[in-house]
Amino acid sequence: MFSSSIPISSEGGDSSFQNNVPDPVTSGKELPTFKFALDRSEGRVMDGSFGKEATVVQLPISKGLAGVSMRLEPGVMRELHWHATAAEWAFVTEGRVRTSVIDPYGCAETNDFAPGDIWYFPRGHGHVIQALGDRPCHFILVFDNGYFSEFGTFSITDWLGHAPPELLAKNFGLPASMFANIPKEEVYFAKGKIPPEIAPAPLQGWKTPPLTHKYSLLSQKPFDVFKGGLEWRVDGSQFPISTTMTGVVLDMEPGALRELHWHPNAAEWQYLLGGEVRVTLFGSHGRWRQETLAEGDVAYIPQGFGHSIESISGERARILIVFNSGHYQTINLSQWIAGNSLDVLATNFAQDPSLFEKFPHREVFLTK
Repeated sequence: MFSSSIPISSEGGDSSFQNNVPDPVTSGKELPTFKFALDRSEGRVMDGSFGKEATVVQLPISKGLAGVSMRLEPGVMRELHWHATAAEWAFVTEGRVRTSVIDPYGCAETNDFAPGDIWYFPRGHGHVIQALGDRPCHFILVFDNGYFSEFGTFSITDWLGHAPPELLAKNFGLPASMFANIPKEEVYFAKGKIPPEIAPAPLQGWKTPPLTHKYSLLSQKPFDVFKGGLEWRVDGSQFPISTTMTGVVLDMEPGALRELHWHPNAAEWQYLLGGEVRVTLFGSHGRWRQETLAEGDVAYIPQGFGHSIESISGERARILIVFNSGHYQTINLSQWIAGNSLDVLATNFAQDPSLFEKFPHREVFLTK
């Protein structure tokens, strides 16, 4: 969000992976770090408001997804802008937030969000984000392109502040003098009065889109309940506008394990909401790496790489996981084992078939 020197991938995400060309970042003799201390990074700060990012600049392995941790003080908004190179998926962790978004058909939607709610803005849709009420808000933004940063964000003040006043006058049918006080530099964070509790109508009046940009994830029943905790999940089947991204929240008991698994169709971006977890990444040819995540840390798992997540502190861990596909897919190790016959397993591992009779006969997913 704060660099303009990132190389742009025309396809978004990890184009070298998509073209089946070995990625030099992950094809070395050792796996690189896949962790970044996002909330402890410097970021962009205005008083108590901040935006802190994790892109391929901060975490070179993270080519398919990027993320931002953002906090807004009361009365502060993230100004009107759009993203040319990525869709935006967000999860609210604290406070209340209001967004307004415009689509290519002139439909506008304004929504209010509380903790546990998410939004999705397709690539190129113009939007604004406001803090509501007299307390700060915090949310996590995830983008379906790891190369995304401020090079791909277009802000309204940056545009109007550099457009000739005569051009603006002709565009809006107003005197050029009315644009004399337009900010000459990008505002980014704009500070004003606390917004009204009831959202005012757009200037054009209400013209809502066919698909909502809002989904209340944590107010739903968990997608599934396991021995080791809970899972909430939302992909395009529940949230149709979210065509390129899926979100999961795992609530893990102390000692719980999200079993060894991989995702055939998507890379994975993790943000630790609370607790402490150990993530183990497997990269073929005997390569593996472990990272320990504390609250506010992020991790990235390349598409198709094996991995697991383990809650290692004495308290429950909660982790936000976002994938760069609107369709969720996973293959779990217990499921793979159970999908094969005893003779295949015995031959593969050079073991007596009786050993594998003791293995689970269905997927484990989350256990302790």
